[in-house]
Amino acid sequence: MRLLDLYLARVLLNQVLLVLGVLAGVFMFVTLIDQVSYLGTGRYSLFDAIQYVLLSTPRIIYEVFPMAVLIGAILGLSLLAHDSELIVMRSSGVSIGQITLAVLKLGLVLALAALLVGEFVTPWSETLAQRTRAEALERNIEQKSNSGLWMRDGSTFVNVREVLPDLTLREIRIFQFDGMDQLRSLVLAGRGRYADSFWDLDEVKQTLIDEQGFTQVSEAPKARWNTSVSPQTMAVFLVQPDQLSLLQLRKYIAHLGANVQDTRNFELAYWSKLALPLATAVMLLLAVPFVFGSIRVGGMGRKLFIGIMIGIAFFAVSKALGYIVLVYHMPPLAGATLPTLAFAVVAGLLYRRIP
Repeated sequence: MRLLDLYLARVLLNQVLLVLGVLAGVFMFVTLIDQVSYLGTGRYSLFDAIQYVLLSTPRIIYEVFPMAVLIGAILGLSLLAHDSELIVMRSSGVSIGQITLAVLKLGLVLALAALLVGEFVTPWSETLAQRTRAEALERNIEQKSNSGLWMRDGSTFVNVREVLPDLTLREIRIFQFDGMDQLRSLVLAGRGRYADSFWDLDEVKQTLIDEQGFTQVSEAPKARWNTSVSPQTMAVFLVQPDQLSLLQLRKYIAHLGANVQDTRNFELAYWSKLALPLATAVMLLLAVPFVFGSIRVGGMGRKLFIGIMIGIAFFAVSKALGYIVLVYHMPPLAGATLPTLAFAVVAGLLYRRIP
């Protein structure tokens, strides 16, 4: 049985990797086309667009993984069925359950590999992709991982520690220089919110420095900051869920909750990551009845086509339900698990009909 497991794993793995490569290539091309519209903005060039696409590849692979597993498993089992190898296995006393278990063992390994990519590779590559793209689009802004955003507005230099999802700024420092590059004013603010073409600052402390170097410190609960920096500029530097691992997502959700922010987008990403192994198993369970159900009857090509369409439908429904959950304020856990559970029911019904 061990040899059979290894043989099935090798055949299916080859097909899954092939499909994964094709799907990733298609989505990378679509991403590149989307980035072309930004060429010429700031210093964003074709090289920057290509770099962004390459750095986004781990995220793309992670997103299309369940669909690739389903299509690859269907193709791999179909090759075995075409060469009558599945019939020989059944005739030799190998049950459907044993073949399914062998397929699920491969699924466990694939799901573990995907989780490792999602936990360690995707956060790093996606953070770098978003940061380099944002800095290229906004030539006067630089993002530092340890000190937030640095930007220049004339003779003023501004440091923003964090941009929250509602575009509220946290821990703002504004350095005002004169024509001789001498620091003349330092403003510290706890928060900043945009309203009526201005940034309203809270918890403000201002330090004025005269030509002799003497300082004058004043504090105010509120102040108005007049600058060319807009909320649209700040939105480019928002933290995205794909940039965070599971542990980072949990901490960031708690952080956003403490700052009275909407956490549903990050909760959806958190539960989606946790649901990935289950989604992988469900896709593999779907592949088995589609192939075995067509061995003794006609229309294998038609059933394979339907199976592939189901994989695409799973990807589309998962994405669409995620947006619906966010728009209609539904529980993020439902958006992350309902597609998988629905397809699991379908897989179970089809599995029971295997002859």
